[in-house]
Amino acid sequence: MDHISYKTKSANRESVQKEWVLVDADGKTLGRLASRVAAMIRGKHKPSFTPHVDCGDNVVVINADKVCLTGEKWDKKQYISHTGYPGSQKVITPRKLKEKSPTRMMEHAVKGMIPKNRLGRRIFHNLFVYAGPTHDHAAQQPKSVTLKD
Repeated sequence: MDHISYKTKSANRESVQKEWVLVDADGKTLGRLASRVAAMIRGKHKPSFTPHVDCGDNVVVINADKVCLTGEKWDKKQYISHTGYPGSQKVITPRKLKEKSPTRMMEHAVKGMIPKNRLGRRIFHNLFVYAGPTHDHAAQQPKSVTLKD
């Protein structure tokens, strides 16, 4: 036959090319930044995206303590957790959570945007969040990416 065959390439663990990416969260809106970071650690920005494979990049987020929330979310939004014991539901606002752990808001937002299965738990390990401008991944030489707001 004289025709061209177009076959869909399916990536696997050995054929995936992972990169290190550096994202600065200074002045960015939390939800918008988290959705773009979640897409990058999942690999949805790549043409070789395969849903059942960890084909995303390793993302380093710096200045997570300078992230912004719109409206009155600093005081009205609530992060709810439960220890499993009766009457042990805990509620914390973003303002108090930022004082306690500045990286936790970014981690929580990204974790809510990835799949809730084994692959999602594996993909979450590709995210590294730091409160300040310094990070521990200089040896990996992450390339800096500017995300539009």
